[in-house]
Amino acid sequence: MYANIQKTETFEDLRALLLAERQKSLSETEWRFRMKGYGYQLRRTAEGMEVSRLPQNRLLGTFDA
Repeated sequence: MYANIQKTETFEDLRALLLAERQKSLSETEWRFRMKGYGYQLRRTAEGMEVSRLPQNRLLGTFDA
């Protein structure tokens, strides 16, 4: 399940990880749960999907999902 773990240096790397995990998930709820396991909080807003780093809840960026 976690065989392809790699360090995310840029937001584009993180975005690729998020989208890859989304493809593996059956629902958005499962996707959010999986990303919490990686240490990321996802929040849907009018601008798109906000990504924050846990536990500080520091905003990393927003992307369209």
